Amino acid sequence: MVWIPDGALVAGTPPDALPRLADQEIAGKQFVMKGFYIDVYPYPDEEGAIPLTNVTQSQAQVLCEARDKRLCSELEWERACKGPDNQSYEYGREYRSDRCGTGGPARLRPSGLMVGCVSDFGVRDLHGGVWEWTDSPWGRGDAGERVSVRGGNGVAGELFGRCAHAAPRSREDRSGTVGFRCCAGPRNVAEVTLDVTLGAKLTSKDRVDAALSRGALRAMPEEARKELGDAEFRPDRQWTWRPVGNEELLAIGGCAGVRYPMRCGVLLVRRTFDRVTPLAWASSGFRFPSLHADKNPKELWLLGGDYSGLFKQRIVYHWGNVTLGARERRVGPLPQKEPRR
Repeated sequence: MVWIPDGALVAGTPPDALPRLADQEIAGKQFVMKGFYIDVYPYPDEEGAIPLTNVTQSQAQVLCEARDKRLCSELEWERACKGPDNQSYEYGREYRSDRCGTGGPARLRPSGLMVGCVSDFGVRDLHGGVWEWTDSPWGRGDAGERVSVRGGNGVAGELFGRCAHAAPRSREDRSGTVGFRCCAGPRNVAEVTLDVTLGAKLTSKDRVDAALSRGALRAMPEEARKELGDAEFRPDRQWTWRPVGNEELLAIGGCAGVRYPMRCGVLLVRRTFDRVTPLAWASSGFRFPSLHADKNPKELWLLGGDYSGLFKQRIVYHWGNVTLGARERRVGPLPQKEPRR
């Protein structure tokens, strides 16, 4: 085992750090953790051994107790992963698939195979292999009897490979890709407790908050500045978009210029206290932007038009990021008007 000393854990993912699951992760809350021991490898904690799987959570607990140990809490597991500097991944702040072999399905492999998959505390194989039982309830919203598992793997390696990532499981589940490791010493009482707040997925108002408007203008991304040129962007409408629980994004629509064709679009931002962070610029061409919610709350449709005709464009929320789809055209060009003289 290795000793994890007393120290501060910045749990979860701060709102301005991506990728992030707002309805599953604490927003960077600090916990003072007491020291504890943790196994270097998944059970049976031997280099070169295949981790034991196909056990329920209670069976894993019994096997730990037989060694005078216990299951780890999920925040102890996260502390062991993030290290003393609270890194996003056990090996650093930037994602590297080669370190732990992340970016595919969870699978069995000999412990110690990925020599670069080690935290600054010396804990190994926290990601890329099997998921690991913890003794923590899934404290996010209405969790029922589910508990938290940590580690594992997934096709979206940048997301699944983070120390803050977790998943819910029924206590009685058995799986060939779920194992465990043990901890020892007095258990830390800190747990993930997250209220999940939902709301109408898209609402609008005809007036833009003045402070938000100023912040948005300062946060205009480079692609928007290139499109708008020297013309002043005039915010005219504001939408609130709630793609997932505990996430509230703002869309600010407006146009630049006073003559046809004006240049219009929507700036999508995240506001954290007084800080406005730009996420995407979606041009609506010459038409004032119109936003419509899709059946999937993580998707919106932007309606616009240019010389080639009317179009719609999908706006997609993806783990805290916002991306744009290709423009989909309607038949028929817009009439071209001579500019006013």
